[in-house]
Amino acid sequence: MVKRSRARRMGESAYGLLLLVKMLVAGVVVLVVLAAGAWASWTHGRDAMVTGLEQGTMTVQACGDHTCTGPFAPADGAGTARPSVTVDKSATKATGEKIPVAVVPGTDDVVRTGPDGILHAWVPFAGALLLASLVIAFGLRMRRTAVGAGLVGAALLAAAFALT
Repeated sequence: MVKRSRARRMGESAYGLLLLVKMLVAGVVVLVVLAAGAWASWTHGRDAMVTGLEQGTMTVQACGDHTCTGPFAPADGAGTARPSVTVDKSATKATGEKIPVAVVPGTDDVVRTGPDGILHAWVPFAGALLLASLVIAFGLRMRRTAVGAGLVGAALLAAAFALT
């Protein structure tokens, strides 16, 4: 048996260390992307998912470039009617539509509630899953996990846009 030289052994060790660093960096990127998507979804979706807020219906009257406005009618007489509240344009289909909403505390902004609102709120996380699936596939070389993450993200996006 021939002993390998010291330079060869150090080169093999350095290559192994580089592979380990690559895997750690890719794993951190995946975690950061998923955490950012979950954070963005939670900050927008918290009001759509939490009960106990002032809830009711909004009739969409006019839409601008990014938002739609209309009057708010509280459900079951709990809360105050407002002549004009604002909702994100992507949460509505057309003017004249009545949508269930919850008022964001301290503002005249509303978020859509119910299954439509919850799915709409989790769109950023679905996008993060799609992006992370690429890093999982090509950075971590975990193809089956990447396909699973990509399918879950695509299904969540499809459901969100099919319902809203």
